[in-house]
Amino acid sequence: MRRWLRYSLLVLPLLLTACVPAVRMKGDASLLAAQHAREQALAPVDRWVLQGRLGVSNGSDGGSGSFSWSQDGDHYEFVLRAPVTGKSFRLSGDNHGALMEGLDGGPIRGRDAESLMHRALGWDVPLSDLRAWVLGLRADSGPAELTFGEDRLPATLLQDGWSVDYREWDTSRQPPLPKKLYAAKSPYKVKLVIESWQLP
Repeated sequence: MRRWLRYSLLVLPLLLTACVPAVRMKGDASLLAAQHAREQALAPVDRWVLQGRLGVSNGSDGGSGSFSWSQDGDHYEFVLRAPVTGKSFRLSGDNHGALMEGLDGGPIRGRDAESLMHRALGWDVPLSDLRAWVLGLRADSGPAELTFGEDRLPATLLQDGWSVDYREWDTSRQPPLPKKLYAAKSPYKVKLVIESWQLP
């Protein structure tokens, strides 16, 4: 009994800590000004390479794997390597169209990356908005609502029907960049874990 009691006294604080919700502060003038400064600093950045892990679900089906994403102005190349599910592919394009290669049936073309990915895989991934969200910025697709964490960086972003939850930031960079973000728009979910950033 005493051993169980000692164990409970040790574990209980850990359980209580784990249940404490993350701080979510509404944006006051100071926080919004800092975010505006971040956006001003990062808005001109249109060349980068990031690598990490991706998970996607449509409520009944999904996929996951490692990915690399290269952006050079309007031109992009997104490569997913998912050997377990067999959904490895290369998606590339620009404002004039998109090309997906590597899936059964040969290459397919579409007007943009989002519609092509939905047609080929049934995945709803807002790649045009994600181009801004992965930098921790609000996209140009419409009004956005932000909350902030104790680190004074964005914690959640509501935009275009999607809820983006920023779980971790790389604060060794200035301005800081996201390392982990989850985006959801029922029934769709997209999880990105960014392991490396390459900026010019």
